[in-house]
This record gives sequence, structure tokens and C-alpha cells, in this order.
Amino acid sequence: MAKKFVSFCAASVMTLAAGAAMAAGTSKDPVKIGVLGDMSGVYAAGFSGPGAVAAVKMAVKDFGGTVLGRPIVVLSADHQNKADVASTVARQWIDVDKVDMITDLTNSAVALAVQKLASDKHVITITDGAASEALTGKSCTKYGIHYGYDTHALSVGTATAVVKSGGKSWFFITTDYAFGHALQANASGVVKRLGGTVVGSALAPLGTTDFSSYLLQAQASKAQVIGLANAGDDTINSIKQAHEFRIVQSGQQLAGMLVLVSDIKSLGVDTAKGLNFTTAWYWNHDAASRAWEQRFEKFSNGAAPTFVHAADYSGTMAYLEAVKAAGTDNADAVRAELGKMKINDFFAKDAHIRQDGVLMHNMYLLKVKSVADPKNPWDVADVVREIPGKDAFFSLADSGCPLVKQ
Repeated sequence: MAKKFVSFCAASVMTLAAGAAMAAGTSKDPVKIGVLGDMSGVYAAGFSGPGAVAAVKMAVKDFGGTVLGRPIVVLSADHQNKADVASTVARQWIDVDKVDMITDLTNSAVALAVQKLASDKHVITITDGAASEALTGKSCTKYGIHYGYDTHALSVGTATAVVKSGGKSWFFITTDYAFGHALQANASGVVKRLGGTVVGSALAPLGTTDFSSYLLQAQASKAQVIGLANAGDDTINSIKQAHEFRIVQSGQQLAGMLVLVSDIKSLGVDTAKGLNFTTAWYWNHDAASRAWEQRFEKFSNGAAPTFVHAADYSGTMAYLEAVKAAGTDNADAVRAELGKMKINDFFAKDAHIRQDGVLMHNMYLLKVKSVADPKNPWDVADVVREIPGKDAFFSLADSGCPLVKQ
């Protein structure tokens, strides 16, 4: 009987030890990263899609393919720009596939839903493609990180530049969901603080291909500036149709609130020339960025070198470095390391992740060139000015995140 009791105790100790190792994240199971993005819709080209998956896989390869002696596995899925679809995938990944971190999350409604679900289950999310400042404001979570930009940072750059150059009255064409509403609200706030006015707005469904009625409303408003609070194919289509209506030639100005280099390349500089827009990164800004772009183009088979794809790479590397430093993939330990580290790479200089989840780094105001560069089809803009992170993002005191300790 005593022998059986000793054996039972030994087995119990081994079971407890194994459980503790699993809880601490020291098992030999793979470290899994899920890229949950728009793989087929309006954001698939420059924000998400194969380019986002390639960026994450390139980071994993550059890291060495393993961390803490464990292989790193990348999963990917299409959320179809639907929060319920994204939540279903995320729940499957977390509960069944044991994914450790979810990234990309283009589409603010998707990102808000998945960030909440993942944090409830103690899983880190690094959102690169969604813009709503609510992710680190009223809807912030312990494990949610917003890596790259938000609607406030975009508005500070573009709206400030346009108003200061004389564009005082605005009309917004806004995509009708959380992202568009937040972008319009933030830009409107900047315009009004600088003495401008918002004379009207029109809500357009996500993915619409016909902007004629919204553009006609904007024309009739006589606003000096038509602010495009949209992104992806919506931005491309609205600018194309504005060009066909000769809106700019008639004296009104377009201001793109969220524009990618892939959008400008698709439009052509003749259509988009003179457009001001704010970005988290530009591939031709410095030598390190150009070197990364050349490598990414080969690795991704020519995917667009957008700031979102660059953020996918940088955020993945930061996460893996944090796992390595923590000695575990336990979410609490990794989040603590992410909060302590300085991020210095081609994407972000002297950057850090705040308590509310914001990656604090500089933003850039760009202006589309008048003439395309024949040597490189991606060289579509010039950097007009660098915007310090402290000026681009909400202060920690003003973030609205309930987790922030004053």
C-alpha cells in the first residue's frame, strides 16, 4: 500500500510539474502566430492579404524559425471584414489550435471584437491594419497592442497640413462603420481646433463602387476640402471618380485620411498628384527602409511595401524578441517585456509600447509627386515632414483607457 501511495505521489508531482511548465509556456509545442486579415476584400491589396502573411513569415524566417527551442508556426485566415467571422476564427485558433498571438486585424470592427475576445482568454493581439483609436482608448485591453497608427495620428498630420495651407471648410465622405466614424470625428476635431468648419458629410457603405452621389453632395456643399474618411479600394474608387468629375480642377481639394503607396500606384500620380496624406512609414525614407523593401519585394513576390506590411513584420519581431527575453510565451510575461523594450528598427526609431497598448513612434506627412519616378514604380511621394509621436498620438492621460494608472 505504501509503495502504491509513493507511486501515486510521484505521478501527481510529475503531473503538477507538467501543468506548471505548460502554464509557464515552457512546453516544446510550437509558438503559433495567427495572421487574421482581409484576404479577398477591399483591404486585401495594401493593408492585409498575402502581403501581410508574407511579412509575418519573413519576420519568422529572419528570427531563425524557432524561439526558446520551439518552432514558430504561422497560421492565416480571411475574416471577410465581418466581426462575427473573425471572432469564430479567433476562438477556434485560441481554444483548439492554441495560437499564442494574433496579428494584422485589418478592419476596426474586426479588431475591436477580436482584441476583446483574445484578452478575455489571455492572448496577445498586435493590431497593425485597423485604425480606430478606441483600441487603446475606451476599449483598451491588458493584452491588446496597436502597432503603427490610429485615426488620431492620421488626422493630426493630414488635417493640420491642409487647414494650415488654407483648406478651412470641409465635407467628409465616410465609410459607414467604426473606422470611418472615428476617422471623421478625429479629423473634424482637428479642423475645428484650427479654426475651420465642417459643412457636411455623407456615409458610404464599405465596398461600394459608386461614389457619384456622395461626390455630388460634396460638390454642392462648396466646401474647400473633401475629406475621404475611407481606405483601400474605397479610397481608390472615390479618388478616381473625383478625377472623372474634375472636382480638383473645379477648385475643391481632396484630402485622403488613410492612403497607402499601393493606392497611389494604382491610381497613378497624374490622378493623385498633390494629395497630402499621413503614414506610419515610407519605404524610401532612409537606407534601412529601402533595404527592407528590397528584401520584402523578393520574399513576397512583389507585394506592396506599405506601412501596414512593414508593421506586420516589425510587430512580429518585437513579439518574438519579447518571448525570448521572457523565457516563456506566457501572455503576462511577454506583455511585460513588450512594455519594457525599446523598439529600434527600420520601421520605428526609439519607439516603445505604452501601458494603453499604443506603439509610440513618429509619423510622416507625405505629398504625392507631380511626376512618377521611372526607376521605381513605388516611389510615388515625398516626405514633407516628420511628426513626433508625442504630437501624433493622444497623450496617455487623454487616451481614455481604463487600465491607465494616473
